[in-house]
Amino acid sequence: MSRRTQNPALRNAAAAIAALATTAAVSAGATVAGAALVARRVLTPDRERPDDLEIVDLHLGERRLAGPDAVLMAAAGFVRAIGTVTTTATPEAEAPGLCGIWFDGMQGHLRAGPVEHRTATSLTRPLLAVDRGTPSPGPGRFNGYWHWDDPGHSLGRDYRTVAVLSDLGPMPAWLVPPAEESVGSAAKDVWAILVHGRGGSREETLRAVPVFAARGVTTLIPMYRNDVGAPRGPDGRYNLGLSEWRDLDAAMRYATEHAARRIVLAGWSMGAAIVLQALSRSDLATGVVGAFLDSPVVDWADVLRFQATLYRVPQPLVSMATRMMGDRSGRRLVGVHDPVDLALTDWVARSSELRHPLLIVHSHDDGFVPIGPSLALAQARPDLVRLHEWHTARHVMEWNTDPVRWESALGEFVAEVTSW
Repeated sequence: MSRRTQNPALRNAAAAIAALATTAAVSAGATVAGAALVARRVLTPDRERPDDLEIVDLHLGERRLAGPDAVLMAAAGFVRAIGTVTTTATPEAEAPGLCGIWFDGMQGHLRAGPVEHRTATSLTRPLLAVDRGTPSPGPGRFNGYWHWDDPGHSLGRDYRTVAVLSDLGPMPAWLVPPAEESVGSAAKDVWAILVHGRGGSREETLRAVPVFAARGVTTLIPMYRNDVGAPRGPDGRYNLGLSEWRDLDAAMRYATEHAARRIVLAGWSMGAAIVLQALSRSDLATGVVGAFLDSPVVDWADVLRFQATLYRVPQPLVSMATRMMGDRSGRRLVGVHDPVDLALTDWVARSSELRHPLLIVHSHDDGFVPIGPSLALAQARPDLVRLHEWHTARHVMEWNTDPVRWESALGEFVAEVTSW
């Protein structure tokens, strides 16, 4: 049974629906209102990033790392801890593997190793690095991305910010050149474009940059509509990839206008849904040689059913919400400019339309996006889809539990699709 991954949008929707259900025995009007609320919560960007844990104790003292987790931390570049950090035992903080913690209102950041001691209310991890600020007991926020800032601060790499011109206006993007010592000098015409997930930020994708850079690949990491710092969509809502793909198309156009001849796409969670739409809809998809999908949303309807079960949202309301998203008459209640037809996001049903090699990394313990559709897609298209299954990683945190395996799988895939 997958552990629950907190989803504020659906958690809030569930609370509101529970309140509706207590009135008038769920009248027809309340049912419509509840369905509209579910749809709006799913499609509304989460602007707030509140603290979700407490740092309860810190101890400084350098020590050499030992034990089974020492190999994992060494793979991330650490053979010594500089102390320990103890936090409250929240569902997020219990995630296995490497992690970061923001503090001081996300102005400070530290990185930590796997949990080495736990009580009923607390978790203690080895403190590996303080990247910014001075940590002390107080509120904090779990960071599954590991990285915390731009490629310069997080990776120590040269980069520059460029503007990708979408139909909504300029979208900021990080442009990272390949490493000078890269082994892939023949891949100078290859660009990778990395797409973060729902409610996330570009830091989520930085784990892949060293893999691409080492192989001579230029990396472009764009924002997309409704990101903080990017233009707002016509309705200010997520369209679950059905409009966001246009921003990825714009990034692909930017790449081709700057000497890219072959493109590798990469997407995390909803970012993978955006990638799949671009592969289907973009005129530039002919230049894509492959796509990497981490914890992908292969079927949005499946994700919503799974989350509804977790948060005890009545399935009939979810079904009604799904219909309202895609129905032209119901879209006003939902607040979307264009219908959001979830049938178009079901890539198991649409598997015959796929034309590009795909590498999928997904965990059975995801807790937010079930692995079932990824398994089904790999079974439906074994000629194109290669699936690497994890068993203990949380959502988009496979790298955190085994960076060597994750980077090796991605590196081999990139070498294969760019070798001709």
